[in-house]
Amino acid sequence: MEKGVITVASGKGGTGKTTIACCLALSAQQPVQFLDCDVEEPNAHIFLKPDWNASEAVSLRVPEVDYSKCTFCGKCADICMFNALAVVPGQVLTFPELCHSCGGCWALCPEKAIRSVPREIGVIEKGNARDISFIRGKLKVGTATSPPLIKAVKGTIQRESLAILDAPPGTSCPVVETMEESDFILLVTEPTVMGLNDLSLALEVVRLLNIPCGVVINRCNDVVSKVEKFCRENSIPVVAKIPVNRDIAKAYATGIPPVKANPELKETFTAILNHIERVTTGERTCCH
Repeated sequence: MEKGVITVASGKGGTGKTTIACCLALSAQQPVQFLDCDVEEPNAHIFLKPDWNASEAVSLRVPEVDYSKCTFCGKCADICMFNALAVVPGQVLTFPELCHSCGGCWALCPEKAIRSVPREIGVIEKGNARDISFIRGKLKVGTATSPPLIKAVKGTIQRESLAILDAPPGTSCPVVETMEESDFILLVTEPTVMGLNDLSLALEVVRLLNIPCGVVINRCNDVVSKVEKFCRENSIPVVAKIPVNRDIAKAYATGIPPVKANPELKETFTAILNHIERVTTGERTCCH
């Protein structure tokens, strides 16, 4: 696959999502961008081991009150759906960690008593791991919302090349922000009851976004699982099944990706990329 945006996601943590994403990047036949969008706990660097060469802060605009103009009318607090402001007698309380930087308070203040000031929410770090351009976001401790940082990380995507995004686990707003505008969603699950439950939740999100998808069943055995039956019943392609392997598990524990511990697996991940290319360059079909 020469270009496009692939998001690797999972309905729950611990399925091997990051491992699968790293193996895809290592199996690509051309230079690739790898974006770690799990900004609260980025850990893809453990497997890809990039050499860091750049870092930049990411900020949001938050309100600051000019008390020489403020009449404490309360309109700023009334329009803030995130409760980032509260007006009490003689004071406007601001809660920057709750602010989503919508701009409503400073735009609608009748006295123009609110100005916006920057608040750092995290950093974007860049590096290289051979032919892989590695970008990750790191959310600042205490910051309540991560989608703005994820959006900034995605702003580095070069559309003329292949970009692989490692999404946060789950199905909440950070996951949706990561998935949006992707060409393909690769859902990673495991053949367990919890894996099936969370796969069904993730599938609902993908259907709402109307993006083509496929499933990788990780740590599977030869038995046809309920997960596989669920995929068949819902016409979701199972693009790969990664078997349980003790040697792979031991290598994983030391930060060695499966495709390096077992080079034969590279064919599996190359086949995944080929499948995605056929879907994204052919008739656009989605998970229904």
